[in-house]
Amino acid sequence: MHIHILGICGTFMGSLALLARELGHTVTGSDASVYPPMSTQLENAGVTIEEGYLISHLQPAPDLVVVGNAMKRGMDVIEYMLDNGLRYTSGPQFLSEQVLQSRHVIAVAGTHGKTTTTTMLAWILHYAGIDTGFLIGGVPLVNTTDEHLQKVFAHSSYLGADRNNDNPSKTGYFVIEADEYDSAFFDKRSKFVHYRPRTAILNNLEFDHADIFADLNAIQTQFHHMIRMIPSTGKIIMPAATDSLEDTLAKGVWTPVWRTAVIDENTADNNVNDSEWQAELMREDGSQFQVSFADDKKATAIVDWSMSGIHNVNNALVAVAAAYDVGVSISTACAALSAFAGIKRRMELIGDVNDILVFDDFAHHPTAITTTLDGAKKKLSDRRIWAIIEPRSNTMKMGIHQDSLAESAALADYTLWYEPTGLEWGLREVIEQATAINDAIGNQQVMSSVDAIIEHITHHAQAGDAIVVMSNGGFEGIHQRLLTALHSK
Repeated sequence: MHIHILGICGTFMGSLALLARELGHTVTGSDASVYPPMSTQLENAGVTIEEGYLISHLQPAPDLVVVGNAMKRGMDVIEYMLDNGLRYTSGPQFLSEQVLQSRHVIAVAGTHGKTTTTTMLAWILHYAGIDTGFLIGGVPLVNTTDEHLQKVFAHSSYLGADRNNDNPSKTGYFVIEADEYDSAFFDKRSKFVHYRPRTAILNNLEFDHADIFADLNAIQTQFHHMIRMIPSTGKIIMPAATDSLEDTLAKGVWTPVWRTAVIDENTADNNVNDSEWQAELMREDGSQFQVSFADDKKATAIVDWSMSGIHNVNNALVAVAAAYDVGVSISTACAALSAFAGIKRRMELIGDVNDILVFDDFAHHPTAITTTLDGAKKKLSDRRIWAIIEPRSNTMKMGIHQDSLAESAALADYTLWYEPTGLEWGLREVIEQATAINDAIGNQQVMSSVDAIIEHITHHAQAGDAIVVMSNGGFEGIHQRLLTALHSK
């Protein structure tokens, strides 16, 4: 079958395209913005990508059009598809019908950490010898000599076995990043409603996606739609003392719940007491911690890894719990995480120029910015931290979080905000007002061009500094342009 995917370079749709290829389909796609790493892995997998959304891309007609949620009525290609009666579906619906129906689905949901946690969990299961399918909204980093792991994690998705290798009578597993964003212009339900998980991780829940959700309660309603589908023999895993999640469960829950907690000097007693799973920090930056489970007190194990940040310890803990739920021992899960290299665009070191480190990170929400910088500050405590931030998400562009932006970057020594043309609110005014009121927020500036940011960095950055670039898009190629400029410094 020939499948054409509209919006193929999105993290979800690109991963879906790879699964469709594994299923034996001919896959083509088009997108308005084509950039690595997704475009690279698609091309390497033999998927033809075309720039823009042209009617000619649907001529001759494919057997099926998979429509990304960026597509809208009024677009020529969509009107052509509808007028000519082409067969079409959404990405989540295609995945549900073609892959997930025969699997034990483990869904990872939440405002933050979905991609990282999904990758961790898929890595643990494969490390344990379970041929698990997965779909991740990013590209895993692989630093291992294990040929199986190298092959499986070369891409952001993998079909896996539809039956459990050790017990053929049981279905196979599929780990999926469960996004709350809507499915398509013709299906406004959250993507994860299609997945019908048996095991669900609920990492956290904050207000986001203001372009489609009116408030936090609207998002909680969608989360509860998914919770209604989880069987009583399944499992829900979530951090303890998370009010927004507890309020969601209060709407009704029919599935056993495991709660998790990270123990450090700031841990509240009720957070620990209410949790079945705990991670006790052995280093402040989260690079080493011990995992324990209340129902199996002797089965503790230590994770000693290259990752940092309390948010990543939280991600790791729920992943260990989910793996345990499907039969992986705590010791095996912790050994797997100790060999985990992370994923692209999550504090990924992309260059070291004259002892100036440059990192790429996907953070695009105030909470994510804060947690990323907290981890960076603790891990790179002997370096000055520069944060370069593009407020690119729809919620950011609408100015929903504008009052918390400056404070979110307070841990950086220097922050450069990019204010693109056409932003509907004054980023410069917001940052200048916040820094004038609160000296503790730090040295923050707003610039209206990437060239100006690069020039400023190359003039002021020094050996021993670390630069963290944060955006959920291509950011006009700033990463390589900055590295080139630093080399020429």
